[in-house]
Amino acid sequence: MADLRPLCLLLLPRPLDGFILRDQAQDLLRADGVVAVDPPRVPYGALARLPHVLGDALANGVAKRLIKALRRKGDRPKVIVIFHPVQVLLARAILARTDDCELWYGRWDRYEHAYDAGPHLRARLGELHEAAAQLSSLTFVASGELARLEDEAGRTATLVPLAADTFPAPDPTTPVIAVSLGHLGWRTDWALLRAVAERMPNLVLLLVGAWHDDECQDDPDYAWCRAHPGFVWLGARSDEEASRLILCADVGIVPFKVEPFNDAGLPYRILKYARLGRRTVTPELAGVRTWSNAVTTAADADAFAAALTEEAGRRTDPDLALRTWALEQTAANQNAPLWDRLRTLGITHG
Repeated sequence: MADLRPLCLLLLPRPLDGFILRDQAQDLLRADGVVAVDPPRVPYGALARLPHVLGDALANGVAKRLIKALRRKGDRPKVIVIFHPVQVLLARAILARTDDCELWYGRWDRYEHAYDAGPHLRARLGELHEAAAQLSSLTFVASGELARLEDEAGRTATLVPLAADTFPAPDPTTPVIAVSLGHLGWRTDWALLRAVAERMPNLVLLLVGAWHDDECQDDPDYAWCRAHPGFVWLGARSDEEASRLILCADVGIVPFKVEPFNDAGLPYRILKYARLGRRTVTPELAGVRTWSNAVTTAADADAFAAALTEEAGRRTDPDLALRTWALEQTAANQNAPLWDRLRTLGITHG
């Protein structure tokens, strides 16, 4: 045994990439003497639900095979780290077969009060927690309250709060939040959006509307936009939801290709953005100039990026004059020429 290399075994309750504490686990795994052990073929939760004798027997079998595999490599367990009380069955089996080995128990939740556990399982989890805590040479907990509970039970716990090293942290002082409302398919200029995003690493684009892979499946710029982390694809939303999402943005966009089908139209979304005090940035489309007071047109990706940047911060400082104008664009006001003609024909509204 003295010739075997001592190891710290992290018994992961699930594979590392899906483990909630993976950042801290990855930090420990930087040491040559720390290795991760994936969950056994029979899940830990299943072991805990089995009759005690059968659960212990299966855990003993896993421990026997694990230790044998380690010894073939010239290794032996020196520290076993568990992160959930259901793992104590395997940990206990390893300890029984290994001299001079200690258990560390990580507690980041009150597992015995889990919402998805019935009364019987909660009682079992309580038993396993007590067993793990009693066997543990080092119990580390995520919160001060968990430490207090261990102290109340007559045990000592070390506070080790959570880490989120791998969670993205874009600069929160520089983002420009844009929103696109409506169809996301062949009308959209994906090359333009890609070029703008490449120029603006601080751009977040909320894409509100159904996207159509079938219309753009052969477009590499569409594929790039689908994968770009700054583009948040929110799918179709109700008008109530869409209006709140516009409130989260600085500026609206109409990212249409400059083509005859798009050129003469007047996109509804311009007015919808304006009702919430947001301007719209578009390519140089002729029809949008109908509402020139609400629109900034851009000749290319550089101009489009500059126009978006100009609107940064508008989400906390809406253009109230623009909003007032937009709210005046009611159906009755817009239909005034039609009503004038109807009245000349002797047709009036009630």
